[in-house]
Order: sequence, then structure tokens, then C-alpha cells
Amino acid sequence: MSKMPSVAILGATGAVGQEFINLIEERNFPYSNLKLLASKRSVGKTMTVKGKAYIVEEACPDSFKGVDIGLFAGGSVSKELAPAAVAHGCVVIDNSSAFRMEPQVPLVVPEVNPEDIAGHKGIIANPNCSTIIMLMALKPIYDLSPIKKIVVSTYQAVSGAGKEGIDELKEQVEAYMKGEEPVARILPTKSLDKHYPIAFNLLPHIDVFLDNGYSKEEMKLVNETHKILHDDGIAVSPTTVRVPVFRSHAESIYVETEEPLSVEAVRKAIDAFPGTQVQDNLANMEYPMPLYTSEKYDVYVGRIRKDIFNPNVVNLWVSGDQIRKGAALNALQIAEYMIAHNI
Repeated sequence: MSKMPSVAILGATGAVGQEFINLIEERNFPYSNLKLLASKRSVGKTMTVKGKAYIVEEACPDSFKGVDIGLFAGGSVSKELAPAAVAHGCVVIDNSSAFRMEPQVPLVVPEVNPEDIAGHKGIIANPNCSTIIMLMALKPIYDLSPIKKIVVSTYQAVSGAGKEGIDELKEQVEAYMKGEEPVARILPTKSLDKHYPIAFNLLPHIDVFLDNGYSKEEMKLVNETHKILHDDGIAVSPTTVRVPVFRSHAESIYVETEEPLSVEAVRKAIDAFPGTQVQDNLANMEYPMPLYTSEKYDVYVGRIRKDIFNPNVVNLWVSGDQIRKGAALNALQIAEYMIAHNI
């Protein structure tokens, strides 16, 4: 991989695409050439990166000729354009769910399983945001003692549903303050016939339900955890909830290990792990909160405590920015790793 690769951002005008641009500027990500790609309705829009103006181009299979790295912001278009990009010699780092469970496609959190990157065959998948945030907190524990069981409840911001989710929360709050009936068009899932307000509400429903009673979002936490940690023996019991928060997810995690671990050992391991910070001072009411983890790189972990009944269980409260570490930052870190290790 060139130290100055040619880069294309697919979905450049969306929330994750714009976050790619912000991070490229913040981290001074190296590139020799940059293409900004989007759907037909965004063609011709001007965007500025590192002081230079770029015209957004329509994404098509030939857009990736001469491109070394394709940063795909996500969406169904990945299924069509990722193979086309690979055919042109481009390495695709994809934020969609299209390739995550394909056996030949590495599913990577760079702090957790960077060694998997080298096995790519043109496509590297970014895990789901909730999986990334959870495993950033759990990998340092897993390194102390293998994990037997995880019970996780997520509290996911509306930005996980895109800009439309953010707009809908704003509109519903404004309607409520005016004494008007809030209109629901997007959540819990836009493709469904029935929708509920998210303002002043919680929705225990993200994506569609499957025959086993779990949602697709919940099963991502199960399947992706097994693949990333290369350990199908971990029992994962998930519940995913959409909450009226603009940005940054939170998770309550019960983790059972093979050996009992002290709170101090867990705290020390998490704080030493790259990309995580312990924020856990009950006397000063310090613990992670979405309002304060938004726009941050790291995943924050607090409320670290032993379970009351099971000596092998530790309970955690975790929060991280799902647009940054849960999406764009994780993908960009994969690209940075490839450049640094000449993959």
C-alpha cells in the first residue's frame, strides 16, 4: 500500500461521509488524490477538504479506476460497487452490513483484531456501531480471562438511523412544545408500515424482527462478536433500544468470565487499552454519558462493579460516538493500519 494512496469516499455527502472528511482533516490522513462520490442527486455539490474544493461526482463502477482505498459510508449501493471497485484494484473498507458475515471478508476493529486485515481479498468490513463500542470495552477483559457470557442492552442515538432520524426527533420535540401531535415517519424502521414517535419515548426495536424474536440489530451483536473474537462459544444475549438522543450510543453490559476478576484488574486493563478510557468516580458522579462522549474518539467505560450474585461477573456502563468510533473513525483506522504496515 502506498504511503500516499489515492482515496475515494463513497457517500461523501451523508453523515458518515462527512465524518470521513472531518477525520481526514483532523488526523492529517495522507493521500495523493481524493474523489468524493455520491448519488445522482448530490452530483455537482462542492465540498472543501484541507482547504481544497472538490466537486462531488456520481458513483459508478468506473469511479474506482486508479483508486487505492475506497471508504464506503454504507448503504445498499455497497453490494454493487464494492466488487466493481475491487476489480479495479481498489481495497474497499465498507460500513454497510453487506459483507460482514462473508467468510472471506475480514470484520475488523483495529484495536481488537488488526491481524485479520492482512487476510483481505479486496474488501474489509466495518462492524456494526454497537458491536464496535461493546468490543472496545470487552477485549481488554477477554485478554484477562476468556468470556463465557455477555448480556447487553444498548441505548442507541437517533443518528444511527441517519440524518432523517435526527430531523424527526427535532420535529417531534418542536411539535410537542407547541402542543401539536408529533408525526412519526422513520422509526423504528423506515421500511415498515408502522412508525412510533421517538421524542420522550424509547423504542425496543431497531431494524426488523427475525423468526427467533430478536431483531437484525440484536443478532449483529451476536454474530459479529463471534467473528471478530474468533470465539463462537460466547453466549451473547442482546436487547437494542432506540433512545431520544441525537448522537453517541450507550450500553449496559453484563460480562461473565471463566475466572473471577477484580474490579481493579478490569479497570486497569480497560484504561490501558488503546481507544478506551475509564470514567468511573461515583463520589464525584463521573460516568460516561452520550452528551459528553459525542465527537470523541475514545469509548468511555464506567459503573464498573462486581455482580451481586455471580463472582465471575462484572457489570459495565459504556458510551461511545457511533458516527466516529462506531463508523468513520474505525474505517479510517483500518486504512491507517494498512498504510503503516504496507498491507
